[in-house]
Amino acid sequence: MANTNSNDVLVSSARNALEQLKFETAAELGIPNYNQQYKGDLPSRVNGSVGGYMVKKMIALAEQQLNGGTTR
Repeated sequence: MANTNSNDVLVSSARNALEQLKFETAAELGIPNYNQQYKGDLPSRVNGSVGGYMVKKMIALAEQQLNGGTTR
């Protein structure tokens, strides 16, 4: 079995887009200067919220693409 880390980015060109999505999501959640903060100083609830909303946005985008770009 291959030894892979679940945090590995499978498409290397997506790394910058994921970072940008992270910072946009944090801004939408009202977390100022998220990209300049040491994440170890933030409560896990804050970091978890950013990650959770990122996943929610990615799922919504995938659903939209599967529907041919139309919204419900």
